[in-house]
Amino acid sequence: MFLTITTTGTPEQPATDLGYLLHKHPDKAQAFSTSYGTAHVLYPEAEAGRCTAALLLEVDAVALVRRGKGKGRGGAPDAALAQYVNDRPYAASSLLAVALSGVFSSAMKGVCNARPELPGQARPLRVEVPALPARGGPDLVRKLFEPLGWTVTVEPVPLDTEFPDWGDSRYVRLVLESDALTLAEALRHLYVLLPVLDDAKHYWVAPDEVDKLLRVGEGWLPGHPEQRLITSRYLSRRWSLTRQATERLELVRLAETDDSEVEEIDNAVEAETETEEKPTPLAVQRREAIVTVLRQSGAARVLDLGCGQGQLVQTLLKDPAFTEIVGVDVSMRALTIASRRLKLDRMGERQASRIQLFQGSLAYTDVRLKGYDAAVLSEVIEHLDLPRLPALEYAVFGSARPRTVLVTTPNVEYNVRWESLPAGHVRHGDHRFEWTRAEFRAWAEAVAERHGYGVAFEPIGPDDPEVGPPTQMAVFTLTAQKEAKAA
Repeated sequence: MFLTITTTGTPEQPATDLGYLLHKHPDKAQAFSTSYGTAHVLYPEAEAGRCTAALLLEVDAVALVRRGKGKGRGGAPDAALAQYVNDRPYAASSLLAVALSGVFSSAMKGVCNARPELPGQARPLRVEVPALPARGGPDLVRKLFEPLGWTVTVEPVPLDTEFPDWGDSRYVRLVLESDALTLAEALRHLYVLLPVLDDAKHYWVAPDEVDKLLRVGEGWLPGHPEQRLITSRYLSRRWSLTRQATERLELVRLAETDDSEVEEIDNAVEAETETEEKPTPLAVQRREAIVTVLRQSGAARVLDLGCGQGQLVQTLLKDPAFTEIVGVDVSMRALTIASRRLKLDRMGERQASRIQLFQGSLAYTDVRLKGYDAAVLSEVIEHLDLPRLPALEYAVFGSARPRTVLVTTPNVEYNVRWESLPAGHVRHGDHRFEWTRAEFRAWAEAVAERHGYGVAFEPIGPDDPEVGPPTQMAVFTLTAQKEAKAA
């Protein structure tokens, strides 16, 4: 990926001031490590009359592949093939935008301690990107850049120069020119609009991307005629994030129109004089109870069987006592969401080495599950048909045989306390059954007897004197005799 920034000057205001603004000396070629390769900064020309800085991003294709396999530092488990056959190493995209932000971070913020007067000065700028993905073609490129004060020259790149009848590719050669913008403004435009034109990002878009977009788009995005398209594409078309960003941008626009502060506009609801302490959600109480028991058991290597979207895995990862955490689920979609939630593509090597996510069914024995200290089945068994429970029982207690097994499930007796739950209904549409405390105790004690475990029971949530707690937990512990025999 390649991008150049050129400026012109005079003997009194030399073009080589570009080196001060970028914090990169024109006489040096420098290299910077990034998550996906190496960014090189060099100056093909550096004279008082004309100076050009080039950013060359050398993408590590092996790193792209590794991050797409769904293990280690990998990304989404279903994207492995796309990592082998893709255009990322050759075309400007969000990879280049992130490199711009990392290598020229001070310039993007408009900071120059050596020459503090320079960042605020508009200067002649020419930006060239030889290969830019543009989903929307040259017309969209002009709609995005021209309202910002750029003179746009955009040329479609043919699919093959030898076969003109094949038509144009989705790539363009882009040249932007302006005399009225500062370098910081130019870099901020590129940082947002390169991935917008590509309509893709190489990383999971989390809620903090809204703050990043508003920060980088300050001063130009609220009034941009294509604001909605920019916001939607930048946030990977995530509707909730797009709505949040749009509402905040509208507040900024109204404040600018009224020459007031955003806080003065956004004051329809007065601040509460007294704050009520919100109850802790049952899901959080459940995870806290599970982690407490796991710590007490001394477990270091833990299986989360039926991990879903990875909430428990994320909680366990925060505690260094758990050295290996494995999430297993039958749903590949759930594993993909879990990978994004955990931000595996941006996680450090040491932290990522503690996590594995893989697909598996608890109705079958799996040699990968053997040898772990503990296993957790949190809100899992009620999603299985009753005739399939013996298969799960043998796969976990008979084959995998961890020292400790935690099983949580709803207490159906507590359902009468849920005002919003109609009588006779289960808590989730996919629940095949919900047990009373007596039914759960009878099942757990029978399982423990058959497989050589002891079992104890703990309430999770408020323990109602009449109907018990909302969630019931069984803690299975492999007896010393059976553990020695297994060893």
